[in-house]
Amino acid sequence: VESNSITFNAAISACEKGSRWERALQLVSFMVQRNMELDVYTFSSAVSACEKDGKWEKALQVFHTMSQDTVESSTITLNAAISACGKGGEWEKALQLFSVMIDSTMKLDLFTFGALISACEEGGQWESALHVFGAMAQSQARSNAITFSAALSACEKGGEWEKAMQL
Repeated sequence: VESNSITFNAAISACEKGSRWERALQLVSFMVQRNMELDVYTFSSAVSACEKDGKWEKALQVFHTMSQDTVESSTITLNAAISACGKGGEWEKALQLFSVMIDSTMKLDLFTFGALISACEEGGQWESALHVFGAMAQSQARSNAITFSAALSACEKGGEWEKAMQL
């Protein structure tokens, strides 16, 4: 079987699912060395692999490389980067990525809002979490148990039980 971008993307995706972020990034580097085409699937899988193992800095490096390579990011890529930042306690970076999505008129989905609310919750930013929760209500995305629980948890961590009761 001849190696091409499709087979490498599949391998990177398998690394993501197997929690092998280092191997995923090695495969991306190999693709670069061989002048193979890197596309949104390559980068999304690599960012997700880093996110799954809590490597927010690596996830952002891959995301920024994607931007430099002029590959248009996707909702999936940015959701993974936002989630990686949240897991790393980098709620401000998560909000910056969210701004990128809004500025680009990218489709915001339930995962976008869930990752962002969770990032704010992890960072102890109950006000930001509630702001995002409110923005979700105004968008096409509908809340679910995960986003609702994250918003409640943010209020609880901030000692704002009254705000939690208003949700």
